[in-house]
Amino acid sequence: MGVRGSPAGALDPAAVGARLASVRERIAAACRRAGRHPEEVRVVAVVKGFGAEAAAAVVRAGLRDLGENRVQEARAKIPAVRDLVGEEAAATWHLVGHLQRNKARWAVELFDWVHSVDSGTVAHELSRRATSARRTVRVLVEVNVAGEPTKHGVAPEAAPELVELVASLPGLRVEGLMTVAPLSPDPESVRWVFRALRHLRDRIRTDRGLELRELSMGMTDDFEVAVEEGATWVRLGRALLGERPTAETERVRSVRDS
Repeated sequence: MGVRGSPAGALDPAAVGARLASVRERIAAACRRAGRHPEEVRVVAVVKGFGAEAAAAVVRAGLRDLGENRVQEARAKIPAVRDLVGEEAAATWHLVGHLQRNKARWAVELFDWVHSVDSGTVAHELSRRATSARRTVRVLVEVNVAGEPTKHGVAPEAAPELVELVASLPGLRVEGLMTVAPLSPDPESVRWVFRALRHLRDRIRTDRGLELRELSMGMTDDFEVAVEEGATWVRLGRALLGERPTAETERVRSVRDS
């Protein structure tokens, strides 16, 4: 089920569909363990590093929530995917990577969801751009639960104030929280991160009177634990698409296919 034959990173929709079915079975099993309904959990296919044809294969396999890490990459990819699949199969696009203030304009034009608002500065600019474009962007506040210096996200103690700010801004709809757990070979070792985010969300709900239905947490190596702890969005790349093409694999392909 690996990536097959093109420098654009094309994938076989049937292979993606088989992977997606496996992922959904694993989500359902995690939900059973936690006493949840599988319908509560949705999947974002993170297509960072893959070409438009690969993203289109995901849509053709039946998954229309696509995630991108970089605004610049999305500017070319999103219109290309739309051309490949047509308007009737249009995807919902999620920005799951860090958003810089100077990219807010493009984020508003390209994305339906932004999972990574982590400062008042970014929130204000996103609001200004969304209002100007007469759009409403669905927003998650990114929280650096583990306090990793290499990761983005607001500190947990500052999250309630930022959530309340986002909730007050026109053009934005605050939907919940997002986090990225530390890399670990043992998913159980990061369970506390997901649990802490859920507890933080619940506390903000109670204290601030906000709905905050969404928890975006869990990736390929730890999504089952995240689901057990309350994830409503899991962000999956490798589990659906295989390994991302590297410069070396693309060089080998170009030689092989020439």
